[in-house]
Amino acid sequence: MKCLLALLLTGYIWASYAQTAEVVKFGELQKVMMAKNDTTYVINFWATWCVPCVKEFPAFRALAAKHKNEKVRVVMVSLDFASEKDKTLAPFLSKHQIDARIMLLDEPDYNSWIDRVEKSWGGEIPVTLIVNGATGIRTFFDHDFTPVSLEETFTKTINKQQ
Repeated sequence: MKCLLALLLTGYIWASYAQTAEVVKFGELQKVMMAKNDTTYVINFWATWCVPCVKEFPAFRALAAKHKNEKVRVVMVSLDFASEKDKTLAPFLSKHQIDARIMLLDEPDYNSWIDRVEKSWGGEIPVTLIVNGATGIRTFFDHDFTPVSLEETFTKTINKQQ
């Protein structure tokens, strides 16, 4: 009986720490992109069905971990279908924990918001946007990253404004 209780308690504690995605509309994402504070946001658009996106996921996990005590926030914007959140996204996040804000963008009409992220963006993923409202940084990258290339790109981007 004690073993069963311990097992249930362990499962409850694990579930309470399990990462979840908040389902948002574009306006909520836009608040992050337009924030006028001194935090640098690294915003990655990705999906669980996108092979290059999944391959680069560890790069964002490493960046978030390395800069967790700085004014840097990684925001992972999932373009998975909102109806598939529990079936696809939740298990992925449970397996690949990341210290980042996870947004599931529930905006199926991509043409209504893609140009508001970046006019040159054709809709392909993965793409990444690095922004800081206080310094004026706003740089868009339409390719995938390795942990080393993301850290190098991030450092070069923020150092341009200093």
